[in-house]
Amino acid sequence: MNQRESLLSLYFKSNLLLRILIGLILGAVCGIIFGEKILWVKPFGDVFVRLLKMIVLPVVITSLIVGSASIHPSRIGKIGVKVLVIYLVTSAFAVAIGLFFGNLLHPGTSVDLATVGQGVVKKANAPSLVDTILNIIPKNPFAAIAKGQILPTIFFSMLIGIGLAFLRGSEDSRIRNSAETVFNFFDGAAEVIYRIVKWILEYAPIGVFALIAIVFAKQGAKAFGPLGAVTLTVYLALIVHLVLIYGGLLKVTGISPVKFFSKAKEAIITAFVTRSSSGTLPVTMNVAKNQLGVSKGVYSFTLPLGATINMDGTAIYQGVCVMFVAFATGMDLTFSQQLTVIVTAVLASIGTAGVPGAGAIMLLMVLNSVGLDLSASSPVSLAYAMILGVDALLDMGRTALNVAGDLTCTTVVAKFENEVDFNILEK
Repeated sequence: MNQRESLLSLYFKSNLLLRILIGLILGAVCGIIFGEKILWVKPFGDVFVRLLKMIVLPVVITSLIVGSASIHPSRIGKIGVKVLVIYLVTSAFAVAIGLFFGNLLHPGTSVDLATVGQGVVKKANAPSLVDTILNIIPKNPFAAIAKGQILPTIFFSMLIGIGLAFLRGSEDSRIRNSAETVFNFFDGAAEVIYRIVKWILEYAPIGVFALIAIVFAKQGAKAFGPLGAVTLTVYLALIVHLVLIYGGLLKVTGISPVKFFSKAKEAIITAFVTRSSSGTLPVTMNVAKNQLGVSKGVYSFTLPLGATINMDGTAIYQGVCVMFVAFATGMDLTFSQQLTVIVTAVLASIGTAGVPGAGAIMLLMVLNSVGLDLSASSPVSLAYAMILGVDALLDMGRTALNVAGDLTCTTVVAKFENEVDFNILEK
């Protein structure tokens, strides 16, 4: 065996999570040391993100069809109601926690807006609640899949899975056998996709190194300068939500939070560096199955749904950043206005895409809801521009919490349904 083969063997046989952590640390160090000179590694990070995005819809379609077809339609209804309620309630708590820490730490009170350069501010085109609900139903499911629209794809895949579930129980042998053939096709396709996911994860350490190096090369220490307070506030709120809300939810349902987060860390770290809950979905599903012992019938339904509508990290970010903008512009938000922020942020989370930077765009809708309208050269636009300056760092934390929430809620619902293999979870 030559030296090259020896290095490759060492790479592939070593612990994947350890390799990812090493890539993260090396990326941060190289980004700070070399600065702009390290930007040549950007394509390696782009490859990783593209690979994850490439596999998202195939994972969603095949796993959701198989998952929906594997259980009786009545159980799909039970699981759906439970996970939806938990997702929305935890999101409301998330915004409240963000507002609490915003009021407690007052980020933005010492900001000198005159030192911030002007920039072009994007205008919010926030969909109404009715439009959000209507857009779940695709006019053309194949067009929705081609455009990468997750919610319509989930809806259409669920309908196929539920239809299969009914037909697999048909008394007509011809229909039952045909349904089994279709089911076996999607089941086999899902296994092929999972194998591809495994191959993509082997590239993860390289992709992680490149992504982290770019972030630190562009942001550096400057990112923690004038916005150090808002960054600290956001991350403190994220940690509190993780420990109190998710940890408490797990504890109440008889699951050890320490053991759970130890098992879920691969997906959380991947979300942290990729900044995409949708892009992390293949990893999240792999963790749910092989680390947490959640049955496919549950996670194949709840995780794709969670990657689209469960945005607790984004909700916290919006709560803190609204307070930052308010303090930075000298505006005091009343209690009723802060309640408006909670309601708007929860609804905004439903329409927030699970891709990098989407939360910053939806923040515009939340700001507008309490009268913090953006216009050229206004203090609000300047404060918003400051947030965009460190949005990548904030996005990393909020995406990690989003994925942690998806796995927490999924495992809790699976526990309610007796769909958790504790031999795997407690191993």
